[in-house]
Amino acid sequence: MNSISAPKLTSSHVSPATILNSDSIRDCITPVILTFNEALNIERTLSHLTWAKQIVVVDSYSTDDTLEILKAYPQVRVFQRRFDTHANQWNYGLSQAQTEWILSLDADYVLTEALVQELSALSAAADSYSVRFQYCIFGQPLRGAILPPRTILFRKDKATYVDDGHTQLLQVNGSTAMLSSYIRHDDRKPLSRWLWAQDRYAILEAQKLRETPLDQLSWNDRIRRYQVIAPLLVLFYCLILRRGILDGRAGWYYAFQRMLAETLLSIHLLSYPSDMRNTLYGKKS
Repeated sequence: MNSISAPKLTSSHVSPATILNSDSIRDCITPVILTFNEALNIERTLSHLTWAKQIVVVDSYSTDDTLEILKAYPQVRVFQRRFDTHANQWNYGLSQAQTEWILSLDADYVLTEALVQELSALSAAADSYSVRFQYCIFGQPLRGAILPPRTILFRKDKATYVDDGHTQLLQVNGSTAMLSSYIRHDDRKPLSRWLWAQDRYAILEAQKLRETPLDQLSWNDRIRRYQVIAPLLVLFYCLILRRGILDGRAGWYYAFQRMLAETLLSIHLLSYPSDMRNTLYGKKS
């Protein structure tokens, strides 16, 4: 694992001063970000974190311009670690932070100005805070998406990550509250990269669905076990129930993306031998 140092902080990277609540926890927050070939996203994310005294980035040995972009932000500390699982990568990132509070961000999460102001006034009334998302396609915020709220701000000593299917689950030992402002999920990577990632995710999700007892799955995951239903439902949900059809081209693009992701999962589930599929549905062979 390698650590890459950044140059000293210069005023050109510091945003205009914000008047902080005297009880604000913002100065005690370290943003932690995971990267792998995020050159098309990471600068937008970092440009809204100039208030942070230190930012921890765990990079999985990017081969694009990600590291060069990171060097332009003096408060960024880069640690390179070979990727094994999301949970291990996140927990390693937490171990490198030196503050009481962690702001856990994907490389395509952009803090809105409203959220930055909310953090400036935030006091430690809870042990963790969740946030809602505005999903963006081509930079355009959608009216609705299926991305659920996520706990992004938490006390370091109260939380740990565990693997959960293709992603990770944060376990917090303490109270949780909801922030009122939003984060924008704005991924600008090409479709080919998205397809590559979704295929990897589908393999892990299929394994999770196969190995988890039915009564321990959410209703969403129970539906996903029946391969034909989920892709059609998610298309209807995104376009009609979430009003994506009103977002024009971006809404259709997102709906087809989500349908394709569910279709990839269905294909992987269908690829299991018949004895495994019987187990999947709780049938006896």
